[in-house]
Amino acid sequence: MQRAFWYTGLVGGGMSLFLTLALVGSLLLNAAAVGSTGSADGGDPDALGHQGEAGAAAPVESDPGAPEYVLRDPTAPDRSEGELHEIELVMSEQPMTVAAGYEQLVWTFGDEVPGPVLRVKAGDVVRITLKNPETNLMPHSIDFHSSMVAWNDEMRSINPGEELVYEFEAKYAGVYMYHCGTSPALMHIANGMYGMIIVEPAEGLPPVDHEFALVQSEWYLGQQGQTIDIAKASTSGPAPDFVVWNGVANQYADHPIEVPVGETIRVFVLNAGPSVDSSFHVVGTIFHEVIKEGIHLAEGNDGGWGSQAVDLSPAQGAIVEMRFDEDGLYPIVTHAFNFVGKGALGVFMAGDGGEPMEGGH
Repeated sequence: MQRAFWYTGLVGGGMSLFLTLALVGSLLLNAAAVGSTGSADGGDPDALGHQGEAGAAAPVESDPGAPEYVLRDPTAPDRSEGELHEIELVMSEQPMTVAAGYEQLVWTFGDEVPGPVLRVKAGDVVRITLKNPETNLMPHSIDFHSSMVAWNDEMRSINPGEELVYEFEAKYAGVYMYHCGTSPALMHIANGMYGMIIVEPAEGLPPVDHEFALVQSEWYLGQQGQTIDIAKASTSGPAPDFVVWNGVANQYADHPIEVPVGETIRVFVLNAGPSVDSSFHVVGTIFHEVIKEGIHLAEGNDGGWGSQAVDLSPAQGAIVEMRFDEDGLYPIVTHAFNFVGKGALGVFMAGDGGEPMEGGH
């Protein structure tokens, strides 16, 4: 069932949610119009703003001819088998549509933003072969927050045409970030070089019905086809053009994540930032289980405590579990509502999605 979906807030001096669902040919949600934006020249690596220098500011206009975005499957991968995981990560510099009408020259791990979701268990050894192809223009690196290795060894930058081996034992369970740490790290992360690695406890996680992985991050638009604007990303009061789940604005509002009613849903959540906090919330349900940075709220706890939102600063992760009691649509948001209209919106569709609303809230 496909519907139009609008989500607004801050009405009458308070936070109000208005959901209007209408039966139409497709589910459409456009990000709020981009306001005042600037750009750093991203064509030449010496003029990228790589040293924090910006070119002349100019508005970034939507391009109706931009390629359609590629929908990212939010399903979490199964845990890799064995105790040694040998993984090749090739870094790329390539165009990507980050929101309808907006294409940027992004830097990636494995041709994806975010990079591929990795999943192991505590005690496993992870051996990453990191490759920077000769066709790239920039040096890059990688930093796994799930590792305990010296910054000046495996985390060193490699030039185009080089590779390195980054090996570590995953000693602690959690939902961790990995990212490029080449200076300025802000530029490399904001331009797409980040991802999630899940480290399960040694005994594994209890089985559930469905698992998803969602990474919150920000885009600070440069001109069409260029890298992000490092000057905008560097301000002390960050004002991203888009805040997104899994790299693309509104993709799970356009394409709701379908789940059954009454089954247990587990979501691995990471805030990759680089600069904005997250308040992860799913409208219409309560998290009965939360593991945030090693702190565990367990289902069936004394007092029957639940969680309405999980606060995550940049580079923090969590595991949340929930169930949907009724057919219907359950919006996925950050409860910092100034960002919901900038792309930080998705939808779980439970069952057949329920009946469309004619209005109200």
